[in-house]
Amino acid sequence: MAFLISFTPFQPTFGLAFWSLLIFLLFWGLMAKYAFRPIAEALKKREHDIQSSMDEAKLARQEMSNLKAENDKLAAVAREERTALLNEAKQQRDKMIADAKDQAKAEASKIMQTAQTEIEAQKIAAKQSLKAEVGTMALDIAEQVIRKDLKNDSAQVDLVNSLVSNIKLN
Repeated sequence: MAFLISFTPFQPTFGLAFWSLLIFLLFWGLMAKYAFRPIAEALKKREHDIQSSMDEAKLARQEMSNLKAENDKLAAVAREERTALLNEAKQQRDKMIADAKDQAKAEASKIMQTAQTEIEAQKIAAKQSLKAEVGTMALDIAEQVIRKDLKNDSAQVDLVNSLVSNIKLN
C-alpha cells in the first residue's frame, strides 16, 4: 500500500509517459483505421446530401417562380377573356335593345297606319252617310214641293229657298 500512496499522476515518470504514448498511438491508429474514415465518409456524404438538397431547393424555387409567372400569365389571359365576354354581352344587350326599339317603332308605325286607314274608312263612310242623308232630304223637299199646290213659279222658288235655308249643314 505504500506504493499507492507514493503514486502521483501529476508527476509523470518515464515508464508512465512511455506507456501513455504507446497506448495513445495504438488508440490513434485504431481510430484512424476504424473511425476516422467512416466519419469522414459520413461527413462527405452529409455534405453531398446537403448540397443536393440545396440544389433541389433552388430548382424548386425556380419552378415555383416559373409556375407563378405562368399563373400570372393565365390570370391575365383569363382577365382578357372575361373582359371580352363582358364586352360581347354588352354588345348583344345593346343590339337586343336596338332591335326591340326598331320592332316597337315598326309596330307603332303599323298601328298608326291601321289607325289612319280606319280614319279614312270612317271619313268615307261619314261622307257616304252624309250624301245619303242629303239625298233623302232632297227627296223630302222634292216631295213637299210636288205635293203643294203651287200657283206660280216664283212661289215654288220661294218654297225651295225657304226649305234649303231650314236645312242646316255643317
